[in-house]
Amino acid sequence: MIHRSMLALTAGLALLAPAELHGQRPSIATAYRSVADSLIQAATADSAAYERVGVLVDRFGHRLAGSRSLEAAIDWVLAEMKKDGLQNVRGETVSVTHWERGQESAELVRPRRQRLAMLGLGGSVATPATGITAPVLVVASFEELVRRRAEAKGKIVLFDAPFTTYGETRRYRTDGASAAARAGAVACLIRSVASESIRSPHTGRTRYDSTVARIPAAALSVEDAMLLHRMQDRGLPVVVTLRMGARQLPKARSRNVVAELVGREKPEEVVVLGGHIDSWDVGQGAMDDAGGSVAAWEAVRLMHRLG
Repeated sequence: MIHRSMLALTAGLALLAPAELHGQRPSIATAYRSVADSLIQAATADSAAYERVGVLVDRFGHRLAGSRSLEAAIDWVLAEMKKDGLQNVRGETVSVTHWERGQESAELVRPRRQRLAMLGLGGSVATPATGITAPVLVVASFEELVRRRAEAKGKIVLFDAPFTTYGETRRYRTDGASAAARAGAVACLIRSVASESIRSPHTGRTRYDSTVARIPAAALSVEDAMLLHRMQDRGLPVVVTLRMGARQLPKARSRNVVAELVGREKPEEVVVLGGHIDSWDVGQGAMDDAGGSVAAWEAVRLMHRLG
């Protein structure tokens, strides 16, 4: 979701920097401190943003790219922006990937049977209908996989990489499948990219290197990834059956949501606030990213209301 807003007011809101330095002109934050304060006061006194997040998640549910629920949510957002009096409200057509999860499961077969908490990664290919049953090689990093490359052929590679930062740890989600395929693996599992867990797997997009085979990719809960790692460390044979019915459908049509608040002083200059209305299919996307997109929308709505 993209918004065009007035430069001076937006800068005043976003750049709450320290007071002017000695001998320098006042900063934008200093010059517009009273404006920023009025916006903050209005935002904290108004529950409209919470109500709108509630509608997005409760009324429309998940908003996966290519889904009817996303398009219905976009229709509602456009109508509400027009009610807010924002300018040049429109939906700009865009082509989006259309992936469906399908039925999926992961089960520990040896050394004992246990259903594993898993979610397929967005964009993953499917397994054969009968699934993939194979020994598991657990590694803690890309570097360990390189060192143990000879052990990976014909196995399911599990990256049990402890969480450090989202930017660093998510590399196993985005690049793990191709790294495992390059080593000869038949499927890839990752430890969910999360600092905390209650045996809740996290999905997210994976991507494939065009120079290697595409293999199925899924995330296990933190607890289940650690369980398989402990079993391997004890010398136990770890075997998993993975079933994924994912489908990559032809690209679908969607829309970028655009609304404007044209500035009085410098209407030719543009500041962009944004977020994304779409979400993954296994939740309602309250944090990712109903909250973020509505916060951007609310900032522009309040600037318009306060004049």
